[in-house]
Parts: sequence; C-alpha cells; structure tokens
Amino acid sequence: MAPDEGFVSEAPAPPIATQATRDVRPKRVVLIDDSAAFAERWRTLLEDRYGSKVTFEAYQDPLKAIPHLGPEIDLLLIDLEIPVLDGRKLAEVAKQRGVTVRRIVILSGHDANELHSLFPPSSCLAVINKSEPQQQSAFLMILDSIVNKH
Repeated sequence: MAPDEGFVSEAPAPPIATQATRDVRPKRVVLIDDSAAFAERWRTLLEDRYGSKVTFEAYQDPLKAIPHLGPEIDLLLIDLEIPVLDGRKLAEVAKQRGVTVRRIVILSGHDANELHSLFPPSSCLAVINKSEPQQQSAFLMILDSIVNKH
C-alpha cells in the first residue's frame, strides 16, 4: 500500500465557511503526520467519539496537504518532525493560508517543556506529547470543546 493510500483526500478544499455555516456543519479536523498508523488511530478515535459531528482528513505528505489548508479548518494537528517540511515551517504556511493559531496543535514525541520552548503560547493552541497520557487527556478536553462548540 502506498504511504498515502486511503488517507489523503485529493478533493479540492471546501469553500470558506461563514460563522453561520461553521456552526451547523461538521467540524473539520486535519492531521498532517507521516505515520499512517497514527492517522488511522486518529480516524478511529474521531469516528467513535464524535460520529458525524467531525470530518477527518489525514495527509502523510505535507506538500499534498498545503492546498487544503485554509480558514475553514476547525482543528489542524501537525507532527513536529515530518519529512520534507517540518512542523514549525508547516504551521507558518498554515497561518499564511488563513488557519488561525487558535486552531493549530503541534504533536510530537518530545518532552512538553522542549515543545513549549519551540512554540510559545501565542504561536498555537497547544503542543502535545504523543505518548504522555496526561497530555492526551488534556487534548481530548480541547477536542471536546471544539467539536461541541455551537
């Protein structure tokens, strides 16, 4: 199976949503991470936890993801260490394409303190260590808040 097979939506990015349509449409969650297994775990979690309240797109190739980045994203999850274009650069590209910093979460296996030194509070919504259960629990609270926001 090709690395991106089954995970990448090649469809054009959806139109920009107004505040009125943002509140009634499913929340759009986008993951950019080079691990297909990690993407599948996210897909399963989101489907099981939120059902049709969420649409999920995963990209293993950050360059393929860039055309799909824009202000209509409700939550953008970016792996810090992704080949070709690292998470810091990709977050900057996302901001240039209209994704607000309050919608960007950086994921990594690095220690939380190290992540906070790379991403000050005003640069993104959160930095989450992929393997620390406490951080994952805190992230689920953030996710619940975004998905259930009216």
